[in-house]
Amino acid sequence: MSGAGERVAFGEGDALTRFDGFERVILVANSDAVHVADLQARHTGALFVFFNKVYKVVDRPFAGDAVLVARSGPAGANIVYRREVADVLRLVSGPGFRGIVNLRVGARERFSPAADFEGATVAHLDLQPMFAGFYPSTHVPTSGFALALALAERLGSGRVVLAGFTARRSEAWKLFHDHDWTFEQVAMRALARSGLIAMEPGRAERSPFDALCERFPAVSRDTVALVSAEVLGERLEGTNMTVDRLVSVTKPLARIDRVLRGLKPKTRKEKLAEKGGG
Repeated sequence: MSGAGERVAFGEGDALTRFDGFERVILVANSDAVHVADLQARHTGALFVFFNKVYKVVDRPFAGDAVLVARSGPAGANIVYRREVADVLRLVSGPGFRGIVNLRVGARERFSPAADFEGATVAHLDLQPMFAGFYPSTHVPTSGFALALALAERLGSGRVVLAGFTARRSEAWKLFHDHDWTFEQVAMRALARSGLIAMEPGRAERSPFDALCERFPAVSRDTVALVSAEVLGERLEGTNMTVDRLVSVTKPLARIDRVLRGLKPKTRKEKLAEKGGG
């Protein structure tokens, strides 16, 4: 197995094969729950995979083996059209840097040319076919979720570790509604419970309901699952009723917002997306 210090760069068309030589592949989410130094101490010699704006979780150059995943949108790789490539590379391009994976998952997303990545070695990875007909059609997968499932299928049980994948909104972090966070959390925790992946810090390994079933053996996990669905359904319906009232109250503001948005000039991202689509 490959380890720290052995630099093997990516090549075109072989993005997933570059993950094969490690006992552990740590996918690091951009999250408040991530502490990179602690992860490195617990997973010596692992390959660390960072996503897009890595400066959100890394505040100094990363010394271990690393991969940077650059997600694409309709205008190309996000870090390219935002001119952030140099900023993120400064934090990951140490001796163990193994290159950039420009990732496409949605049907409207397009790759950026390798020449746009400031001289870094780039491989393009298209996972859109993998999720067509599998992921809820109203949304697109997050980069971490897409790569986690692809690697879990490729590498086998326990070698993929997810760090910071909490799907929690905070003052510093927002959740984009183009992803189905509920589906992803259910899927990832189910995979973790089945031993196909691991999650830091063990969120999926044990829940309060496990303790409930142990304390009261007459209560089965099937019963807990059924009752949980009933309770969540009731609470969701209550939330929907409140949301409906709020929508009715804010309709005039929504009309004003649509008018104002129609007057705004097109952003650079929108112009790039139109250019790429043409």
